[in-house]
Amino acid sequence: MAVPHMLHPSQSERFKLTLNTDGRSHPVENTLAVTTLACGLVAFAATFFSTGYVIASWVGTLGFGTGLYSQYVSATTAQRSLNIVGLVSSFVGLALGIARGGYLP
Repeated sequence: MAVPHMLHPSQSERFKLTLNTDGRSHPVENTLAVTTLACGLVAFAATFFSTGYVIASWVGTLGFGTGLYSQYVSATTAQRSLNIVGLVSSFVGLALGIARGGYLP
């Protein structure tokens, strides 16, 4: 059964980017999802620098742990999507950081 207003929003509605797709506020879950994404991006970006393996290892570990908990408590699909992107990039940054030397300089 198709829901017409969901498939084609009216012209008066503006597109807005939100993590609260269920209409309720989730400040803790949103913060965890954004933190996971930020840690993942930092960990992945740090792998492109020759001395960034320590940062990639530690931030990747933090992002991976935060992402697992955030995925557990997430309430909306948008939060889960950010969590998956953050988890994968955190894991890749962590793995590449460990492959280059690990947690200590």
